[in-house]
Parts: sequence; structure tokens; C-alpha cells
Amino acid sequence: MFVLSDLRNIVKLHPRGFDKTLEQQIKDELNYKLANRVLINVGLCISLYDILEIGESHILPGDGSAHTKVRFRMLVFRPCKEEIMVGKIKSCSREGVNVSLGFFDEIFLPADSLQHPSRYEEAENVWVWEYPVEEGHHDLFMDPGEEIRFRVVSQTFVDTGPKEESKGVEFKQEEIVHPYTVRATINEPGLGLISWWS
Repeated sequence: MFVLSDLRNIVKLHPRGFDKTLEQQIKDELNYKLANRVLINVGLCISLYDILEIGESHILPGDGSAHTKVRFRMLVFRPCKEEIMVGKIKSCSREGVNVSLGFFDEIFLPADSLQHPSRYEEAENVWVWEYPVEEGHHDLFMDPGEEIRFRVVSQTFVDTGPKEESKGVEFKQEEIVHPYTVRATINEPGLGLISWWS
């Protein structure tokens, strides 16, 4: 679920922080710059773990800041494929179920990855697993806020950086695109709401 990523960056150290030690100022800048940010093909950066190497600092003409090459390790959230995780149901829609880990909300369980047979209840906005019993089926509801165990199927990274503007084209409202999403499944024994299996 969490990995250490070896990264390199040039850190801009502002004069207002020169009263701190070089290492402390670098730690503060790296956490400010990267914590709670998604790096493409790396994952969601949580916090600086340690600094491996500090290069020479350079002051550029016309700029009072010091620019320092740094090699460091970041604690990154990036679950492995097939990893089993536990989260809470955030919301349900006809497309599937959205799950949250508290610090990361972009986990999606598509409708075809839920326990079979399942149906969507429009009135209550929840998915229902029709658990087969001898005399028909028993309805097991997936209510928001319930703990759910799921298996990671895939991860998707999308570059959400600035796009080139087309001249003469009107501005259109674009749909929200998340830089990092995880797709998962619960269509296996032992997966689904924790309460189903306890």
C-alpha cells in the first residue's frame, strides 16, 4: 500500500528560510511542494521519508534564492495490483461504488465488479447483493459509511496539467478528471462489506 520512492529534484530555498539549517529548510520545501500531490506513474506523495544526498547550492543572477539538487525518498501511496484493502463506502451510483480510505477517495468499484447477482436501488441510492438462500434470496445492502474489503485490479494516472489553449474556441465546462484513480473488485468470497463475513 505504501512504498518508498527514490526521487531527485532541484529545490528552491528562499532567503526568508536561511535562519534554519540547510537540511531543515530542504525538508520543509519538499513537504510543501510534494506532500498530498500525485506524481504521474509514482503515486500519491504522503510525506518526506529521508534525504539521501544534498548537492551544491547555486544562486542565480537576479534571484536571491538558493537552488539545491537533492536526492530523497518519499513515502508514497500506491497499492499493488491484487492487494486486498479495507475502506469505507463513500457513495453509490448506477455506475458502481465509490470507496474512501480517509486520505484517498478515488477508489471505484464498477457495477460489473460487485458480487453477483446485485441490483441498484434507485430510491435509496445503494447497491444490494441478492445473496442466494434456499427460499429465494436475502438482500445485503451496501450503505455509505460501511467498511468494505476489496481487491485492487488496476490503477490509472492522468496528466491534469495545463492544456494548450486553442485560439478562437469558446471555453467549455470540462468534467472533473482525477490524476490518480484505483479500480477494484469485490466479486470474490470474503470480499465486500466486513459485516457480511463476520
